[in-house]
Amino acid sequence: MRGIVFDIKHFAIHDGPGIRQTIFLKGCPLSCWWCHNPESRSLDIFSYLKKETIDGVSSFSESIIGKEYSVEEIMLEINKDVIFFEESSGGVTLSGGEPLLQFDFVLELLSSCQKLDIHTCVDTTGNISSDKIVRVASFTDLFLYDLKHLDNNQHIKHTGVSNKQILNNLKILDELGKDIQIRFPLIPTINDDESNIYLMMDFLSKLKYKYQIEILPYHKIGKHKYERFGYTYKMNNISEPDTEHVLVIANIFRNAGFEVVMGG
Repeated sequence: MRGIVFDIKHFAIHDGPGIRQTIFLKGCPLSCWWCHNPESRSLDIFSYLKKETIDGVSSFSESIIGKEYSVEEIMLEINKDVIFFEESSGGVTLSGGEPLLQFDFVLELLSSCQKLDIHTCVDTTGNISSDKIVRVASFTDLFLYDLKHLDNNQHIKHTGVSNKQILNNLKILDELGKDIQIRFPLIPTINDDESNIYLMMDFLSKLKYKYQIEILPYHKIGKHKYERFGYTYKMNNISEPDTEHVLVIANIFRNAGFEVVMGG
């Protein structure tokens, strides 16, 4: 069983509880306009010429995006950090891209972590068949679950896929009693209007459990990647949200009884 990974981040502190190792897998069924990891969209391993300038002199070297690993090779990486997991109540987070696109590899990897009593977290768009979300739930301690837009037409326009499967899978995980944190990427002029906010609150309020919401304000940090890899950047006319606006939206959720944290 082999998977394609494009980054492994040690000592991560924003992808679940404690100190974590976050493993970024290639491939994603969505094409979000604001994606800050566009190199993760394709499952293909590819190379590009990386430019470096020192004292005004530029040079180019080949850089590879993506590497094939076996589950055993990844577990060797994970084992390097086990002592930090134990001391901080941390663990392993699988991210992407959409990690569940490499379902069989992820399932075996999560199972291997569970056998070693390592806390597991999956950062997911939820855009996967319901039978697979149920199977992966058995090996996942925490889901970081993206909610981007409750209006299906707007979701299709800005991500390339419907939100129906995503919302249905969230209901399934809720019924299973799984630990879930909602991640809401806040994108000005796209999903920050009151209509979407109240639609989201209405949907979440009907679930059995009230989940923490992490607001992720849009930023332009990944813009240079689009130029580097030859992708079209659709966010040139979109500004980063100002702090006051983000706080207003956070307070709308808080006033409805939701716990809100701010991400970055």
